[in-house]
Amino acid sequence: MPVFRAIADVLRQIGGAIATVVTLPFRALARLFGGASSTTRRSGA
Repeated sequence: MPVFRAIADVLRQIGGAIATVVTLPFRALARLFGGASSTTRRSGA
C-alpha cells in the first residue's frame, strides 16, 4: 500500500520539523544555563 507509506513519510517529516522547532529554544536555554552553571559550579567530570 504505497499510499499509506507516503502519508506516513509526510507525517514523519512534519513531526521531525515540529520537534526541531520545539527543541531549538530549549537547547539554547540549556546551553546558556549549562555554561552559567559550569562556570559557577565546579564538577568532578
